[in-house]
Amino acid sequence: MHVRFFTRLLLSATVFAGSVQAQQASDTIAPEKATGTTTAARVETKNYMVASANPLAAEAGRKVIADGGNAIDAMVAVQTVLGLVEPQSSGLGGGSFLVYYNAAANKITTFDGRETAPMEATPKLFLDESGQPLKFLDAVIGGRSVGTPGTVRLLSDVHKKYGSKPWADLFSPAEKLAKEGFQVSPRLAYLIASDGDRLKKYEGARGYFYDADGAPLKAGAVLKNPAYAQTLNTIATKGADAFYTGPIAEAIVKTVREASRNPGVLSLADLANYRTKEREPVCAKYRALDICGMGPPSSGAVAVGQILGVVENFDIKALGPDNVESWRLIGDAQRLAFADRERYLADPDFMPLPIKGLLTKEYLATRAYLLDGDKALPADAVKAGEPTWDHALMFGRGPALEMPSTSHFVIVDKQGNVLSMTTTIEGGFGSRLMTNGFLLNNELTDFSFKTHDGGLPVANRVEPGKRPRSSMAPTIVMKDGKPLMAIGSPGGSQIIGYVAQALIAYIDWGMPVEKIVAQPHLINRFGTYDIEAGTDAEKFAEPLKAMGYEVKPGEMNSGLHAIEITANGLVGSADPRREGVAVGE
Repeated sequence: MHVRFFTRLLLSATVFAGSVQAQQASDTIAPEKATGTTTAARVETKNYMVASANPLAAEAGRKVIADGGNAIDAMVAVQTVLGLVEPQSSGLGGGSFLVYYNAAANKITTFDGRETAPMEATPKLFLDESGQPLKFLDAVIGGRSVGTPGTVRLLSDVHKKYGSKPWADLFSPAEKLAKEGFQVSPRLAYLIASDGDRLKKYEGARGYFYDADGAPLKAGAVLKNPAYAQTLNTIATKGADAFYTGPIAEAIVKTVREASRNPGVLSLADLANYRTKEREPVCAKYRALDICGMGPPSSGAVAVGQILGVVENFDIKALGPDNVESWRLIGDAQRLAFADRERYLADPDFMPLPIKGLLTKEYLATRAYLLDGDKALPADAVKAGEPTWDHALMFGRGPALEMPSTSHFVIVDKQGNVLSMTTTIEGGFGSRLMTNGFLLNNELTDFSFKTHDGGLPVANRVEPGKRPRSSMAPTIVMKDGKPLMAIGSPGGSQIIGYVAQALIAYIDWGMPVEKIVAQPHLINRFGTYDIEAGTDAEKFAEPLKAMGYEVKPGEMNSGLHAIEITANGLVGSADPRREGVAVGE
């Protein structure tokens, strides 16, 4: 018997007002929304499992494996359905990172399907006429923020290498749903309404997400997308090249370059020349386990590894989750990791990065030494360290805002293949530009808007063909050379904290998967301690203030999915803050 949990999609009508906790933002752009659920379902299966952010997507992946497909086949089905039923988060117009364990080869690899800056982009892309950085929202809406999408090429490249079922068959679930329609979920309805006039600015999105009277679609409304169905059919029958060249590519470029607001510089050549990158995973040791994830241009694996590497110098297990001292250590470890991230991490194809130096035990011990005490680190003590370099090069500080949108899923198949994939169009509804039935990303706003910090170049500055830094952290935990867990989350730059906290809870505090995805969040990236409002995390507010932290309660929109591989089978769960489920047999 397979396990299904669809009731949450139909019954989760309660939503809460959200806020984006960001260093640079004074406004929000359709942040992802929690469902209001406080407990997570524990799912146990023997043979395989799919956990994703929407029941329809999870079921599509489950059926592919049940019909003889593998994890990579299921990945294609899950992603194409996600792009339809939660279009604000990911889709054909965005990018993805994949961490994949190939059971036959007993090896982990990663695939970089991150968007790239157009070749016509310059370091001044997000500067105004006086040379000052644009306001974030002024940069997001329209064509200026759109990077070359990478998800379709990633799906194709990985399927060619590891897939088992015919490519064309994997698009059928999403194509059928697009033609026949699906019910708008409570979360999608909330997000459409909350985006206000931004989503109405362009005809494509306005005509799709609003009814004939101009009102945002309500939960339960049946939404059809024949344009998306046609796009899927074209890709299914003609391959990924039909997305990157020909009429679809021409429509993407036209939409970007002729946008009435902020026209962009994406070209047909950018699409035709886009390539994914297969990269070595970044693995960090923690408590005799290997925590493996996506390296640069994602900062996820490095930052998570650094947080864990600093915390490993303390007896966090003995302290436990109910001791404020645990959160002092975790919070300041996060701040130190973010200081290094801001200075040192960017697209590795454009500059040397000290990845090994940032993760050595010796370096992390020096960072941990800063935490000896019982008070919050003063702001002037939280700065980038000096890791060892393979090739020395000094960068300036380059902050960049990431919005808490995105999606994530994990899959384990019958053969023991394991994948963790984080996928995004950046902010909720991306650039708000829509073509061929899908939204286009606003991923270029993940670059630093500054080109230099004093006399030093910023590593994450805009450059033609470059991939913007990300915080996405799809992760596979390895024990004695075999996968133990697949995990990850959406959530902008908070992703790093969500994943690190979940791993500490699992490894040090012995929490089961359904607890680690649902536990209250406490995250400190830039000095302010964000704590999840309306949860037990609020009991730490006053003790943290007494330690010297500024504390800010608010919604924290994680979407963790986790599958544990045990001797008796698989155990999985999905974050109750969203509409995700785990299914399998």
